[in-house]
Amino acid sequence: MSLISASSLAGSLLRQEVLDLHAYHVPDSSGYVKLDAMENPYLVPPALRGEIAEAVAAAAINRYPDPGAASLKEKIRAATGLPQGMELLLGNGSDELIQLLAMALNKPGAVLLGVEPSFVMYRMIAAFTGMRYAGVPLAEDFSLDLAATLAAIRREQPALVFLAYPNNPTGNLFSADAVAQIIQSSPGLVVLDEAYYAFASDSFIPHLARYPNLLVMRTYSKLGMAGLRLGFLAGSAAWLEQLEKLRLPYNVGVLPQLVAEKLLQHHDVLLQQAEQIKRDRSKLYQQLGEMAAVKVYASEANFLLFRVANANEVFNGLKQRGVLIRNLNGGHPLLKDCLRVTVGTPDENARFIAALQETIIQSA
Repeated sequence: MSLISASSLAGSLLRQEVLDLHAYHVPDSSGYVKLDAMENPYLVPPALRGEIAEAVAAAAINRYPDPGAASLKEKIRAATGLPQGMELLLGNGSDELIQLLAMALNKPGAVLLGVEPSFVMYRMIAAFTGMRYAGVPLAEDFSLDLAATLAAIRREQPALVFLAYPNNPTGNLFSADAVAQIIQSSPGLVVLDEAYYAFASDSFIPHLARYPNLLVMRTYSKLGMAGLRLGFLAGSAAWLEQLEKLRLPYNVGVLPQLVAEKLLQHHDVLLQQAEQIKRDRSKLYQQLGEMAAVKVYASEANFLLFRVANANEVFNGLKQRGVLIRNLNGGHPLLKDCLRVTVGTPDENARFIAALQETIIQSA
């Protein structure tokens, strides 16, 4: 074999879908008020941190973790109120679970269907796995275009449908009746992604037994465990027993299992923080709504989507003033001039509002 460059070799061997992708970009947030990643801004209370530290100090990190995470699953079952007869499958965050589902259902010609704009990993993981992706645009107000979605389901016959509930990046909670119609009309599996469940007014977990083609996916990242990378699928054993065959061994490590168990023993503490974030969200929504140059959208997540003229300039102006949010302008036609801000602490929110006001005045 003659010597060729690594880039030439990679270009000739890698799938075209991979070559065409752009890696998921995470900007450097050092030195900024970090309001770009939908994280819980509050630390675990000191007393609970002490309990965690003691447990970590005694952890057998020289041993592999419990492969089935039986004890952690029991804590999740209790904290979630999982219906009788439903089972759990754990993942390294929800991203791993999305990929596992796509791998499992990707028969030749299989379609993964989602709505747009929504979580970008649905489309990206379809490309990773070589699955054909079909996206259905939301309505102008970001609600489900039910007629278009049902028509796409009839046309595409998707093996897998993802719906974020509430939706990211728009923050809205789709009509439960519309979601139920999509589940009932789908020939394949429907997965409701409830990553923001702690900030929302509804969930489909109580209805899991009603629909044989429904799974609910959650992550604890938004509730205060982003650094642990822990997510789960909930649903019928008929699905989860098959999906377990694709789960990589020991995908949830000793420390994530141990720390998550300890935190879920104090689930009420995390939910109290979520209630504070919801109160702060309401105040931030009101403040943004009072700005003539801003159109803000109602949210049932821990972030707010808003639209402002010259979004790129405003985004850069905020960065110059030390505040990092997410620029969605250009990501989808419906997101023209849209920015997304995570709800932070009251001080962080105040700094964001002040920086936004200064930026808008300067760019006017």
